[in-house]
Amino acid sequence: MNYFDLTETEAYRKLCAYCKDKPELKKLLTTEAVEKYIAPAGKNLLFSYAGKGITQGLMELCQDLADEQECIAKYRDLLAGGIANKGENRAVLHHLCRSGKPDTFYAREKEKFYAFSEKIRSGALKSSTGKVYDTLVQIGIGGSGLGPKAVYQGLLNWCIAEGVSPVLKAEFISNIDPDEPSAVLSRINPETTLFILVTKSGTTLETLTNYAFVKKYLEKKCPSVDLDKQTVTVTAAGSPLDEEKQFLAVFHIDDFVGGRFSSTSACAGVLVSAAFGKDIFEQFLSGARCSDNLALNEKVGENAALMDALLEVIDVNIRHIPVEAVIPYSAALAPFTLHLQQLCMESNGKPAPYATCPVIFASVGTDCQHSFFQQLHQGNGEMPVEFIGFKHSQLGFDVQYNGSSSQTKLNANLAAQITAFAEGRPSNDINKCFPGNRTSSLLYGDRLTPENLGSLFAHFENKVMFLGFLWNINSYDQEGVQLGKELAKAALDIQKSDNQVLKSYFSFF
Repeated sequence: MNYFDLTETEAYRKLCAYCKDKPELKKLLTTEAVEKYIAPAGKNLLFSYAGKGITQGLMELCQDLADEQECIAKYRDLLAGGIANKGENRAVLHHLCRSGKPDTFYAREKEKFYAFSEKIRSGALKSSTGKVYDTLVQIGIGGSGLGPKAVYQGLLNWCIAEGVSPVLKAEFISNIDPDEPSAVLSRINPETTLFILVTKSGTTLETLTNYAFVKKYLEKKCPSVDLDKQTVTVTAAGSPLDEEKQFLAVFHIDDFVGGRFSSTSACAGVLVSAAFGKDIFEQFLSGARCSDNLALNEKVGENAALMDALLEVIDVNIRHIPVEAVIPYSAALAPFTLHLQQLCMESNGKPAPYATCPVIFASVGTDCQHSFFQQLHQGNGEMPVEFIGFKHSQLGFDVQYNGSSSQTKLNANLAAQITAFAEGRPSNDINKCFPGNRTSSLLYGDRLTPENLGSLFAHFENKVMFLGFLWNINSYDQEGVQLGKELAKAALDIQKSDNQVLKSYFSFF
């Protein structure tokens, strides 16, 4: 396979020339276009991209670029265990976590935490004081916290509506701010709480500090609880936390699954299967697997993740737009927006001879219509929007008011925003003039289910992967995170540091 910078490809040069003379979005966004430009994105999940201003010529050039950068061939090589993380000389195997293949490391670990979760849910395994567990607290930062929280909150209402029983409450401790663990611990009953300690290395300073915080708190407030015997760890084999004699149980992850790509591994699987049951996590994995398979389609117009990536390249590198908004019209996806920011910007915010990952600006509709949509509609410069929406709510209860239900009003707002961005509205009054020609795309389905949530996770993971191939960067390391960590350690031993600026700022505190 060949590895070229984006700007070295013939297809990119042709795409740049084509986009200069492409008709404006107002003319291209017709009923026929809306009905035509749709690709399957997962189980009962679709990707509508007519709002990006699609023409047949644009589709052909996008296909040429994907082919020239060998996107599907590189994806197949990744799936086969090729060295996709070249900076660290490692394979990238998070797809194997949901592949359904038996007798793999990931399948064996999954069966281990499934068996454990059933003991928790049935009450067969009790706390150190003999109580049945009803609460889970996950302690982990970054991908060990953001993704699992997004999965849990994304599924909670659906599980309640579907009568899943029991549904265990979950809390999350990630921030080193001592107020966060204090607040979480004040809301729970330690005697009925299982703690899930997640760090691949077993040495993550924030995570270990928070665990020490919990231990000290319980020694003072609830000394009858043996914290280690109410704690399971999710860590790499051989790490300092790989101690089955010390903890209630240990489940393994490995170096081939990065933290922000780990939501289909034990990182989220232990919590989700204990909270809702193994069948729910299996449905989540099934949705992710469906999206992975769809991403193998060589026709870009039928490959949602690849098409999404190609359209982002056009926005970032040809239209020179450095920011993108992702707006789910589902309150259950509020934590997903934070996970998505890490997934995209930590993966693809990398140095290259051209712009790479845009700043991801994410929030939940309709709330954000009253916070920053004014800027999106009339501010100088465009911010493309990727919307996410569902026909039906998760819980199902609704009310009719002024002739329509809440869910109908929610979806009316979503459709109105897409239309308003594209069409605008002319006026001689500059304050009432909407320029239009502002692009958007839409991921949509019937209802936010475990399958659809799994598909959403995998869609964006695969979009990130394809963007890495197109930009010729390594999406699977995170060197940019390390410098701040190193300086923070230096600040903790400030007397030995020779960094005068660091000393000056740290002196404020």
